[in-house]
Amino acid sequence: MNKYIFVTGGVCSSLGKGVAAASLGSLLESRGLTIRMIKVDPYINVDAGTMSPYQHGEVYVTDDGAETDLDLGNYARFTKSTLSRANSITTGQIYQEVIQREREGRYLGRTVQVIPHITDRIKQRIRQVGDEPGVDLTIVEVGGTVGDIESFPFLEAVRQMMHELGKKNVLSVHLTLIPVVANGELKTKPTQHSVKELREIGIQPDVLLCRAPLELPDDERRKIALFTNVDHDSVISAYDVKRSLYEIPLMYHQQGLDRICLERLGMEVPSEDLSEWEHVVSVVTGADRLVRIAVVGKYIELSDTYKSVDEAIIHGAVAQDLRVELVKVDSERLDRSPRGLKEAFADVDGILVPGGFGGRGVEGMVAVARYAREQKIPYFGICLGMQIMVIEYARSVLGYESADSTEFVPDCEHPVVSLLEEQVDVKNYGGTMRLGLSVSRLLPDTLIRSVYEKDIIHERHRHRYEVSNLYRQRLDEAGLVTGAVTEDFSLVESVEWRGHPWGLGVQFHPEFISKPVEAHPLFRSFLGAVGAYQKERLSGPVRSEAPVQSETSETSDQS
Repeated sequence: MNKYIFVTGGVCSSLGKGVAAASLGSLLESRGLTIRMIKVDPYINVDAGTMSPYQHGEVYVTDDGAETDLDLGNYARFTKSTLSRANSITTGQIYQEVIQREREGRYLGRTVQVIPHITDRIKQRIRQVGDEPGVDLTIVEVGGTVGDIESFPFLEAVRQMMHELGKKNVLSVHLTLIPVVANGELKTKPTQHSVKELREIGIQPDVLLCRAPLELPDDERRKIALFTNVDHDSVISAYDVKRSLYEIPLMYHQQGLDRICLERLGMEVPSEDLSEWEHVVSVVTGADRLVRIAVVGKYIELSDTYKSVDEAIIHGAVAQDLRVELVKVDSERLDRSPRGLKEAFADVDGILVPGGFGGRGVEGMVAVARYAREQKIPYFGICLGMQIMVIEYARSVLGYESADSTEFVPDCEHPVVSLLEEQVDVKNYGGTMRLGLSVSRLLPDTLIRSVYEKDIIHERHRHRYEVSNLYRQRLDEAGLVTGAVTEDFSLVESVEWRGHPWGLGVQFHPEFISKPVEAHPLFRSFLGAVGAYQKERLSGPVRSEAPVQSETSETSDQS
């Protein structure tokens, strides 16, 4: 019978359940197990696609086009688990599916209730993934906090599965908080109450992961064990790592988390091989050279908004034996004058403009793209970041001062970026964009072709607007080269600056498939160019300053 580990959280949210679950998954994979990861979110939204990045952070996109919680990105980076829309379960999905079945008469006229109909559907969705042939173990992260009314149906479904499958096949891991009060004392009472809440539901945790700013003393672990009915060796200190997120699997392994879980599940597997993780941590924390990369975006205030991009930059640095410092630049507040841009990017070795929606902050991004192009600074544009390259080039080189995207200025004179024809009348924005894995052709004699070293690639998309084919030839002839197109040659997938050391934009999202142990080719190449630029910047002649686009008025959000 397949095994299940359920990861729950207590005391408060944002403690790192996703990273904890993913870290445990990586440890179990290092022992040769085939695992699957599932995220359960108690919100009523059907998916994360229409959520504000300020509230929810990044939207992670799977191969089959599901817009999911950012924790699936953690699963993708830490493990080899395949991910699809089946791996993301929300309250909205469950109720939608149950109501649809009721409307179809599939409950034969019975009263439809939370128990058993909602909980049964939750269990079916979990086992749909966990019972796949060849899967040894499935880790299910239950979002929210124990005690929240929204989480109750999911926790009840977990309780039922534990009863139905038996103790040898199901394990409960509970992540909780050990706060530190003003005098520096660690307080275990919130954890005791959190476990009490869980036990009242009918779930006795087998393992506790205790989040704290420092490592728990042994006497505190014993105290927690005594009051929660958890074995002493199963109270794990989940203390703050000092240097890198990728130290967390090693931290848990040192305390025997993977061994404890396997013993309780009665699984005998080979010993672990963590050499890849050890190499990643050694480079991230100990590489000799440090480079600085500016991430220029409009959602800078929230660290999780560009999570996959930030991590993919680190992966590229690991591949080049570099450490990296991310410099977050708010494009809306950026001083776009020549002096302001020079000061903002004086010590920067590379610039990345990620995706986004709406016109706020776009003019700042356009100014940054021109500065990077003229100063020969390595530039990587992703989704909106590529469209910014097109707008900037049309204005600065082709002389179309009013060039823009119809997303920002619907009636602009030169719509170099415009809406797909089939999207014109779309009003229901959830799941209506170009989403998921798509085929792209790489054109010969281009930078992107030399990076991938292949003619056909498969990358994930999440966008609604495209480079207008009306301007494609003019841009190409002026020096903004089309490097990749859709399989039928109909749409632009990548552009690059001719004669620039590394200036490239892509319409797709390569960050979604990058891993610390296997950096995406584009990020690996970008970081290589960043390292080369830094060497030149620190040792070469001072570069002459080129004029920078003058101030223009801001556009307002249109989405």
